Amino acid sequence: MKRPLDDLTDGARRPPHGIADWPGSGHHSVIERPATLPDGRPWPRLRIVTVSDGSEAGLADTLASVLAQGYPEARHDVLPARAAEAEAFAPSDGSSDHVMILPAGDLLAPGALVALALEAVLTDAAAVAGLRVRYGSGVTGLDVPSLRGAAPDADAAPSGGEILFARAHLGGTALSGPPAALWTRLAASGARLARIGRPVLLQRAPEPPPGRGLSIVSLTGTGRRGGAGIAQRRLGEALELAGHRVAPIALTDESPAAAAEWTDAFPRTEAAIRDAAPDLVIAGNLHGATRSLDILGRLGTSIPIALVLHDLFPLTGRCAYPKGCTRLAVGCDAACPTPDEYPQLRRGRIAGHHAGKRAILGGANRPLLLANSEWTAARARDYAPEGARVGQIALAFPTGIFAPGDRRALRRRLGLPTDDVLVMFSAVIVDAPDKGVADLVAALRRVARPGIGFVAIGRLDDPDRLGLPNLHAPGPIAEEAELAAWYGACDLHVTASRLETLGQTPIEAGLCGTPTLAYRATGLTTAVIDGVSGRLVPEEPGALAAALEELVGDADTRQRLGAFARIAFENRFSHAAAAMSLDEALVRAGLLPPRGGRLRFAPAMLARFAMAAERHGGEGGTVDAPSPRFVRRLRRVKHAVLGRNLPFWMRRSLYFAARMRGALRRAGAGA
Repeated sequence: MKRPLDDLTDGARRPPHGIADWPGSGHHSVIERPATLPDGRPWPRLRIVTVSDGSEAGLADTLASVLAQGYPEARHDVLPARAAEAEAFAPSDGSSDHVMILPAGDLLAPGALVALALEAVLTDAAAVAGLRVRYGSGVTGLDVPSLRGAAPDADAAPSGGEILFARAHLGGTALSGPPAALWTRLAASGARLARIGRPVLLQRAPEPPPGRGLSIVSLTGTGRRGGAGIAQRRLGEALELAGHRVAPIALTDESPAAAAEWTDAFPRTEAAIRDAAPDLVIAGNLHGATRSLDILGRLGTSIPIALVLHDLFPLTGRCAYPKGCTRLAVGCDAACPTPDEYPQLRRGRIAGHHAGKRAILGGANRPLLLANSEWTAARARDYAPEGARVGQIALAFPTGIFAPGDRRALRRRLGLPTDDVLVMFSAVIVDAPDKGVADLVAALRRVARPGIGFVAIGRLDDPDRLGLPNLHAPGPIAEEAELAAWYGACDLHVTASRLETLGQTPIEAGLCGTPTLAYRATGLTTAVIDGVSGRLVPEEPGALAAALEELVGDADTRQRLGAFARIAFENRFSHAAAAMSLDEALVRAGLLPPRGGRLRFAPAMLARFAMAAERHGGEGGTVDAPSPRFVRRLRRVKHAVLGRNLPFWMRRSLYFAARMRGALRRAGAGA
């Protein structure tokens, strides 16, 4: 369920650009940056040039917005129009590493220079652009240059102050012309361009004309709950904020999850989607309602399909992760070693399902596979049939909710010890075997001592079994704002998982200023930027425990990593960043036409950022509520007697029970 907008201004002035008390050095969203870059080098020198004769309206606010950046290596010059561009880009000027043209009257957004500079360093791009906030009497929209060129539409306001150019990539001669034209020339030359998904410029500009968005169905197996459901829901939000119309549909609305192993057709759902005639179906996490991709094969004959790889299930016979299984290379079949692990499938049906999936992924109407990390994209190319289409996207995270807070105040509110070093670990099911719980607990026990506390977020039926002293286990937390408070209250987040297409918890933690320690494995190599947002260690015995011991004793390093994590992840995993990546993936696949100009977002996009005067309050109901004590005990007995897997007889019994309940409901409705 949606929560209302969260008013953070406490009656403070609300200027039309939507950011209260800005420009001003005391703005609540400005983060104190580390003294040096992640590798110890000094921050790059920036030169900002404002074209002005000194009389323009708003010039004082322009100057104040630069001073409030907290970036002492920035030099700001106000120059007349004739000299500004030529002098700013003069190759003989060795006093700066990067340059920006900031028009008089435009304002830099809070933290803009730090965000642009860090991305420029991490990517070595010729130019980095961020979001421009357009406003009149209020915010009228946000936009960002296309990677194919920034030439504005005929009715668009002049742009360019949202772009930071690297001198080293500009060649040996001075370049003249507006910044947007330079961005376009760099794009045409094949230079590397980067974009960040957070506001960097506030500009008074005419309201843009309404764009025509796509009609999109977001199709899932079980809806919006759980890790993959949360990710799919957030992608839908990002698309809506980019001007598209998104209708969420869950297959379990037609057929129960207990029937997934035996259900391949969803006639009512398919008919509803065809009747709606959407421009695109974006599917993901279907295996909670079906073990096949047949519905995508049928819909794909008339509707373009994109399939988000929240795990590797679409590429295998039945499993979410092959875990080193060699059957995938020759074709999944009855020799599968784990048919009773979720998502379960009887041995005799595995080969047929694998062949059916491959036929769909390599067929004439094949879906576009959307990977959420470099590792997942590589696995998709390895495992999918020849001719499969693969793109890469960024997942969306509510960066305005997952944001740093006052750590001591958060601890007091949550009832946590204020002076302990708190190490957090989290998952939908904390002690699930795929999360490496045995390895994790061994590392945590190694650092356990007075002054060290542990926080476990997620379903954990028997916390005492972990044998961890000073353990705080509040259980599943369904409110995003409350979950962010727990992240922000902790000093370090750690995971021992080796099976993630991305890993959402390290990104949520990093957005809250809490770094992550993890193995250098799978999609975690994207979710944790080694040496920037946390530490990655080799998959070797004792490596996780040794690194944990080091970080627990090094408060300065934790603070640096947490600060960089917030900056980097707001750049790369906001709703705007996700929408930008989806747009680019769809263009590359031919599902959208290539275009220059600017990608536009609704005014409500600003509310997704911590800097906004009125901020979106986050979502609730994201995971199931804690189970009653009786259910937890039953689950523990089941695990002790039968293990975590469901044998065939039990699955079949649940299936028949679900069908009987459905028949009784239908009979009652017809009475």
